[in-house]
Amino acid sequence: MLTILQALLLIIGVLRFLVIAHFIMSWLIRFEVLNVRQEFVGQVWYGLERVLEPIYSRVRRFMPDLGGIDLSPIVVLVGLEILRIFLINNLTAFI
Repeated sequence: MLTILQALLLIIGVLRFLVIAHFIMSWLIRFEVLNVRQEFVGQVWYGLERVLEPIYSRVRRFMPDLGGIDLSPIVVLVGLEILRIFLINNLTAFI
């Protein structure tokens, strides 16, 4: 059971990294520091979009429309952190 818990924590850590990278990259693209027409930047951007959009779309269903502001990455990060804290605090149940 401990191995499953460690695998879940690893997946949560990777997802947190991807969400933060996507969030930072979206701001850099928005302020024209990065250009998606560059091959590497475009590949990374569209790869992150393909991985994270299914998660974001599920969160967006429950969030109110805030105009042009997308808070779904923040909600996903908070949810991942809550899940991580829950798993760590209940570690004794898995041992």
